[in-house]
Amino acid sequence: MARIAVIGAGMGAMATAARLAVAGHQVTVYERGSTYGGSVGRYERDGFAFDTGPGLLHLPAVYRDLFVKTGKRPLEDCAELVQVDPALRHVLADGTAVTLPGGSRGGAAAVLDEAFGAGAGERWNAVLGRARDAWNATRRPLLEEPLRPDWQVLGRDPYPAVRGSGLLRRRPPTLAEVAARELGGRLSELLTARVRAYGIDPATAPASAAVLPYMEQTFGSWYVRGGMRTLATAVYERCLERKVAFVFGTPVREVLERDGRAAGLVLADGSEAAADFVVCGADPRQLRAPLPGGAPARGAGVAGRITLLLALRGARPADAVHRTLVHSPGAQVTVLRPDDPAGRPDADHEAVTVSAPCDLEGASAPPAEALLDLVARAVPGLRERLLWTHERTPADTEADTGALGGAVPPPALAGAGGAMLYPANTTALPGLFLAGGWAHPGGGLAHAGMTGALVAGLIVEGAGFRGSQ
Repeated sequence: MARIAVIGAGMGAMATAARLAVAGHQVTVYERGSTYGGSVGRYERDGFAFDTGPGLLHLPAVYRDLFVKTGKRPLEDCAELVQVDPALRHVLADGTAVTLPGGSRGGAAAVLDEAFGAGAGERWNAVLGRARDAWNATRRPLLEEPLRPDWQVLGRDPYPAVRGSGLLRRRPPTLAEVAARELGGRLSELLTARVRAYGIDPATAPASAAVLPYMEQTFGSWYVRGGMRTLATAVYERCLERKVAFVFGTPVREVLERDGRAAGLVLADGSEAAADFVVCGADPRQLRAPLPGGAPARGAGVAGRITLLLALRGARPADAVHRTLVHSPGAQVTVLRPDDPAGRPDADHEAVTVSAPCDLEGASAPPAEALLDLVARAVPGLRERLLWTHERTPADTEADTGALGGAVPPPALAGAGGAMLYPANTTALPGLFLAGGWAHPGGGLAHAGMTGALVAGLIVEGAGFRGSQ
């Protein structure tokens, strides 16, 4: 049995802790804040409740597997997952509204044909078909296996070439170029908006970013009844069941090194916590975690988010859609309207969450008042219904998660010469591992959860671990 110290109580860190504890190790989590969950927070006021981080879960199989591997009760016994349908509504800059069904390629194609003309659905499905090929080519090395030593091979874009494309003969195209060439017109905005919602700039992103809308359409978007914080609570309680110890209000100053390997932690008060292995589940830039020479590193250019929590009088309309993307030349706005009694004081009120990436070139979030004007395109009568607004900035995200600048890491992507990869889960210091959204395979609830299986496998099975089969 090894002593394992985990830095941070975010979702990736807790997923790692639970898996290591079930393998028989003594695990202690040191969290700088007063609670668990990292970015998966909750804000409550006057009977309203809002998620302050991720509002939806993609690839729920990641957490189903975590619960299967760490205890007797499956995820569904601990949290109620509801698939969102309709999956998404787009409100384009010209006022066109397009509502896409969940999990139906044929249904989506029919909607797109009606909105953009015959053939639009076929073009959309063709792009997602090529995205499926990119997904199949990179799923294991990018998501299910430790980052390979020759990670540079993932710098090649796996999005299939389209015959006759001059762009592809010159250089790999960006996602924006793929959207313009293969979809065209207003239809292209649906693809670029889906990717921009992750905080990724389509003008510089590789074409492989099309795997993100493919993933959503194929595996669905899921909401956790009671709010996404319920998922964090379920993972935390599973950790407690496996005898993971949590020490809150305890910042870590540095990783203790002895005899050329990680030997524990130096806490902010100068005390030491000895350990045989250390897992950093926070932004590794905070601790200057030693990465191998030439290893991929993320941070610069990763966007933060501005979030508005809106308390509204009046019932949620029956035709309201859970998620809407409002398109605008100056912003990419996500509006979440969950049909969940846990988020409102009674049926005569509604809780709405609005978010927009900021610090993206050409897509900085506008001020709160300008955001409200955009949201009004998705929520008719917004101004008349508004009781109060609570604004959260990247500074709030940094305070909650410790991520420098309040940046919110997107998932890893192949292509772009490896610029959208993350550091490996191993480091240049033996015994020190990286988990969570700032390590391979990147950010988002599902991807951060995947780090739990990767890091636990590397510690339990050693350097020969090659991922789940």
